[in-house]
Amino acid sequence: MNRSHLPGILAMAAVVVASNILVQFLFGQWLTWGAFTYPIAFLITDVMNRVYGAGPARRVVFVGFVVGVVCSLIGTQIMGEFGPLVTLRIALGSGLAFLTAQLLDVSIFAALRSGKWWRAPLASTLVGSSVDTVIFFTIAFSGALTWIEPANDVSWAGEMLPLLGAGPMAPLWVSLALADWLVKLSLALLALVPFRMIVTHLTAKPA
Repeated sequence: MNRSHLPGILAMAAVVVASNILVQFLFGQWLTWGAFTYPIAFLITDVMNRVYGAGPARRVVFVGFVVGVVCSLIGTQIMGEFGPLVTLRIALGSGLAFLTAQLLDVSIFAALRSGKWWRAPLASTLVGSSVDTVIFFTIAFSGALTWIEPANDVSWAGEMLPLLGAGPMAPLWVSLALADWLVKLSLALLALVPFRMIVTHLTAKPA
């Protein structure tokens, strides 16, 4: 790790901290504000991968993971209206989702890096974001995994409601996951613009 990697490290740490804070605030019925900041982590990983390679990208991911663990530990000590802001299931789901999805993103990007410029960041982010959503929401809220933290009552997340308020009946947590996933997919497409601009700037040869 050298000084040229520091902006990526700081950016990843900032995104993780901001997302952990903003996830406490609702945006509409299905989302939190954190849903709009967290996907930036994939943009940071992809920029690092394109400019510096898979090794530095993985190191930035591990920094983000450590920062996320620290945020979760702090959250477990802050009591909200219904108990700790961060439960064991949320901490476990968040950590596993981040690390698995981001490392998968790095591997897919590296495998596709020689293709068209947009293919690697788009494919890696789409797959990584999908895996992230499945892992986090399943571990954090699925009724099948209550054995992880029996004292944590997540029965509210299993309430059967129309999917996103209009579709077939499904557990509430599935609607939350689907809404989060759709935001990630949308931002994956939008992120291609700043990805191209940042990579071009960082790789431009001095005049």
